[in-house]
Amino acid sequence: MSKKKLTKFEKWFRTLRRIEHFFYRPLFPYKKFGHTEPYSGRAYIMVGNHYSLFDVVFTATATVEPVHFIAKKDLFKKGLMKKFVLKCQCIPVSRDGTDVKAVMQAMKYLKNGESIVIYPEGTRNKTNEIFLPFKSGATALSIKTKTPIIPVVQVKKIRFLRRSYVYYGEPIEFAEYYDKPISEEDIKICDEALRNKMLELYQTLSEIVSDKKKRKGK
Repeated sequence: MSKKKLTKFEKWFRTLRRIEHFFYRPLFPYKKFGHTEPYSGRAYIMVGNHYSLFDVVFTATATVEPVHFIAKKDLFKKGLMKKFVLKCQCIPVSRDGTDVKAVMQAMKYLKNGESIVIYPEGTRNKTNEIFLPFKSGATALSIKTKTPIIPVVQVKKIRFLRRSYVYYGEPIEFAEYYDKPISEEDIKICDEALRNKMLELYQTLSEIVSDKKKRKGK
C-alpha cells in the first residue's frame, strides 16, 4: 500500500519540528508533564497561556499533525513574519478578537479534521497576574464544531538555556451543549470553566516545579 503524499503544509511542519528537536530544544530546554504523548487522528483546539513568541512551540508539538494558529492581523503586514505566518497557514484576526471571517476559517479547518491554536488572553502576559482576562472564542468553536479543547499551561516565560515546564491537560468537551441553541450566558459559563481548569493545571505545575527546586536544593 503506497504512503499518502504529504502536502506542502505538512512538509513545512515536519521541517519546523526537526528544527525544534535539533536546534531549539538544546537552547531552550523544556520538560513536559500531564498528557506528554502528542495527540493525533482528529481535530483539536489547543488553548494556552501566553508569555512570548516562543510559546508556539508547546502548542505546535502537542499534536502529530500540523496546526493552524490564530494570529493578529498585524503579523500579516510585511517582512519575514508575514512570510512565516502565511507559510504556517495562520488565521488572521483583528485585535479585539471579533472577526467573523477568522471564525469561519477556523470552523472550516476544524470540520476538515485540522487542529487550531488559540491564546485566549489575546496578547502576551507581561503582568504579575497568572492569566490576563480571557476573550471568548475557544469554547464557542469547540461547541459548534464538537471539537475537544486541549489546555496547555506554562508557569514561566521561556528563557535561553533555562529549563521551562509545560503541562498538557486532558481533552475538555462541553458535550452537554452540543446540538442545542447556546446563549451568551452559556458561553460565559464554558469560558469560566475552561479558565478554572487552566488555573488548576497552572497550580499543579507550579507545585511540581517548586518541589523540584526544593529537592535540588537539598
